[in-house]
Amino acid sequence: MGSAFVYAAARTPFGRFNGALAGVRPDDLAATALRGVLAKLPGLDPAEIGDVVWGNANGAGEDNRNVGRMAVLLAGLPVTVPATTVNRLCGSSLDAAMIGSRAIESGDADVVVTGGVESMTRAPWVLPKPSRAFPAGDVTAVSTTLGWRLVNPRMPKEWTVSLGEANEQLGERFGVSRERQDAFAARSHVLADAAWNDGFYDDLVVPVEGADLTRDEGIRPGTTPEILAGLKPAFRPDGAITAGNASPLNDGASAVVLGSRAAAERIGADPIARVAGRGATALEPQMFGYAPVEAANQALRRAGIGWDDVGAVELNEAFAVQSLVCLDAWKVDPAIVNTRGGAIAIGHPLGASGGRVLGTLAHVLRERRERWGVAAICIGVGQGLAVVLENVSAS
Repeated sequence: MGSAFVYAAARTPFGRFNGALAGVRPDDLAATALRGVLAKLPGLDPAEIGDVVWGNANGAGEDNRNVGRMAVLLAGLPVTVPATTVNRLCGSSLDAAMIGSRAIESGDADVVVTGGVESMTRAPWVLPKPSRAFPAGDVTAVSTTLGWRLVNPRMPKEWTVSLGEANEQLGERFGVSRERQDAFAARSHVLADAAWNDGFYDDLVVPVEGADLTRDEGIRPGTTPEILAGLKPAFRPDGAITAGNASPLNDGASAVVLGSRAAAERIGADPIARVAGRGATALEPQMFGYAPVEAANQALRRAGIGWDDVGAVELNEAFAVQSLVCLDAWKVDPAIVNTRGGAIAIGHPLGASGGRVLGTLAHVLRERRERWGVAAICIGVGQGLAVVLENVSAS
C-alpha cells in the first residue's frame, strides 16, 4: 500500500442563505472550485486525473444527476475524466477525500480530485408522488434545505428530533452552559475575521464569477459573547442554542487534489500533507454532535499517534455545544482548535464543509509548522468522520 498526499486545496467564499451566491447554481459553484484548485497546479494535465469524487448532501435540485460529473464537464476538463458523487450528509466532501485517498493508496489511481458543494439557498421544495391518480386532498411541499424530510413513520420519534433539539439534549447531557457556547461562537468570528485580514485565506479561496463576494459572507467582526447573549433561543423557550452559536445556512464549494508520492512530477508540485489516518463512526441519531469523538480517536489510532502529538485541529462547528463536548472529550487544548475561525462564522454549506476543514488543516499545519493535525466533522443521523494529516515538511 502506498500513501496519499494533499497537493492543493481551494474553495469558494461561503455565501449566506439568500445572499451573494444565491443566484449561482450549485453545479457552477462546484465547477468554480474544481477549476480553482487545478489552477494552483498548472503543471498537471487534467487528463491525468484518475477520478473525481464529489460530496453533496441534498441533491434534490440543480445538483442532481451526479453533480461531480457535471462539475467536470462545466469546468472544461476532458470528457474522459470520470466522476462520482457521494452523500454522507454534512460529511460528504470529507468522505470524498477519504474515498479518494483509499483509491490512491490501493494503486487504483495516482491523482484524484475530491470536493463538495451545496447551495442551501437553491435547494428546492419537493412533493411526494401520490399513491393513486388524482388524489382529492392537499399535498404539502417539503423544503430540502436542511434536516429530516418525508420521514419514515417506522423511525423512533427520539431519532427524528430536529438538529437543534438534538443539540439541546446534548448540552443538557454534558452540562454545557449558554455562556460557554456564546464565548466559543464569538471566538469563531474573531478568528475568522483576523484570518481574512492576515491574508490566510488569500491562497485558499477562489472568486465566483458574477458574484460580488470577496470573503465569507457570514463573518461578523466585533462579535462578542455579550452581544450573542442578547439573542433569543431558537429551539426551546428556555434553551441555550441561538442563531448566534450555531452554524448558519450557506452556499459554497470546496476542492482538494490528492495524489501519490510518485505523481509529484506529473502534478508539478510537492505535496503539502500526507493522509495518515481515517475514522468513521456512528451512534444514536440524536447524538450526532458527539460522533466526531470516536471518529477522531479511531483515526489517531490508525495513524499510530495520540492526542499529545496533535498540533492543530479543524472541527466543523455545526453547533457550539457539539464542538465543546468534543473538545472536552478529547481533552485537547482549545487554543489549537479552529485557529483561523470555524463554521459558526465562516459558514456550513453541508456538502462543502469537509473539504473546507481538510484544506484549511493542511495550510494551518504548514503555517504553524506542526507535524500532526486532525480534521473532523459531525453528521446528521448519528455519524462522524475524521482524517489525520501529517505535514510533510515537518515530518
